Amino acid sequence: MLVVTTEKIEGYKIVEVKGPAFGLIVRSRGIGGDIMAGLKSLVGEEIKQYTAMLEDSRKEAMDRMIKNANEMGANAIIMMRYDSGEIGTNMSEIVAYGTAVIVEKI
Repeated sequence: MLVVTTEKIEGYKIVEVKGPAFGLIVRSRGIGGDIMAGLKSLVGEEIKQYTAMLEDSRKEAMDRMIKNANEMGANAIIMMRYDSGEIGTNMSEIVAYGTAVIVEKI
């Protein structure tokens, strides 16, 4: 599956637009992580546990978006983006989204 952040894919032409594809994940932070994050925030350090959690979450959201596009019969996703937000005090939401298309090599 080709996934790009651009409107076009160099060397390909879009022959059909299937529609929006997305992948969503919601993760909660554990209480232990919140305590460590609070302590590290006092001295300005990177909170590596959260960085790893967000990297994993982005990958999972992208994998789900690709699965969604595959189910639609697409072979590429254009204009791919991420969005994120907070739910409550200890949950993060990440969504990967783009336009599922069928492309042919020129």
